[in-house]
Amino acid sequence: MICILDPIDFKPVVEKIKPKSNKGPIGYNPEAILRAFFVQQIEKIPTRADLVSKIDRSPYLRYVCGFSTTGRVPSEATFSRYYSKLSETDGLEILMNNLLDQSIKLNLLDTETIAIDASKLEAYERAKPRSKIDKENNFTPDWGTKFDSHKNQITWYGWKIHAAVETKSEIPIALTLTPANHADKTQAIPLVEKVSEFLAKRDLIKPKYWTMDSGYDYTDIYEYILFEQESQAITPINKRNAKQPPAGFYDFKGTPVCSGGYKMYYWGHYKGVNKFRCPHVCGKVDCIHGTKWCSDKDYGRVTKTRPKDNPRYISTPHRDSRTWKKIYNRRTSVERTFSRLKEHLNLANLTVMGAKKVKTHLLLSSISLIAARIAAEKIKLQNQVLAA
Repeated sequence: MICILDPIDFKPVVEKIKPKSNKGPIGYNPEAILRAFFVQQIEKIPTRADLVSKIDRSPYLRYVCGFSTTGRVPSEATFSRYYSKLSETDGLEILMNNLLDQSIKLNLLDTETIAIDASKLEAYERAKPRSKIDKENNFTPDWGTKFDSHKNQITWYGWKIHAAVETKSEIPIALTLTPANHADKTQAIPLVEKVSEFLAKRDLIKPKYWTMDSGYDYTDIYEYILFEQESQAITPINKRNAKQPPAGFYDFKGTPVCSGGYKMYYWGHYKGVNKFRCPHVCGKVDCIHGTKWCSDKDYGRVTKTRPKDNPRYISTPHRDSRTWKKIYNRRTSVERTFSRLKEHLNLANLTVMGAKKVKTHLLLSSISLIAARIAAEKIKLQNQVLAA
């Protein structure tokens, strides 16, 4: 616990939530209360009342948080008051960025590939009928629906967490929160912008690939990532009831069709251009027309495709290639990140209401995850030094 909390510099947050007046009785140390909020996430303590009780009965937790080992501990009301203050500031965002900076120094971040996805979070509030929900208010929960990996429809009342995660250490770099009825695609570009801004301020290389599931298969996302970010979206095509691929393509993966009606053979990509060769020459089909049907050269017909010509259907590397599949498989890193946050860092145990407090809950879990990853890396490096 101490190893996880030690890398965190609480001073920027303390300055934002400490009492503005020196008058009146001396209160509790704001840093100790902040540390207690992180202890609740790390220890998966379900309620604020349980947090007070555990700290009161545990000299170790008192020591970790910074409370007196013999005196009184803050009440539920005190914790709630500080939680409300914390939710009105940007202190946790600053804290998260500071820890990400530490991650960069430890070489934990590999920003070549960023994975984006969304996950459900059930609200603490009592569910309302759809007819009584203000659809224009983004600070209140709403009904959401999605299909799981087995094509079962899931419906919940609450929120959606949207995250952009680097795929090496599986650390979240950017987060947003919306009511559950917001489509995943609405937060793709905002997340890309947040990650790009974060990296640009630190003179770090832009991501080369942004990997997302088929829920993000929209032309505007492809175009923004390709033309504005000079990167490539690695996203499967969502057919949306389409029966046939667009003219000139053999399939929905952007493979050109040859003049004989066969699927052309992918021959690799170079500098943003995919190269396809005659499938007959490559021994993939036995064309009745032979090679002379489409080309007078022994090498056979060659077709080149470029993402700028059709950002949605054309990708480099090609969608049907092993390289594309390898990059796309990195997308599961964001799913594992959500799993760790929910199962090990108390994210699924939501006991606050309102978007600001829910965002605070999300940030506390996310910061705990990053701090734990930093602590593990420092211990690893120390062990390497001792073993040398």
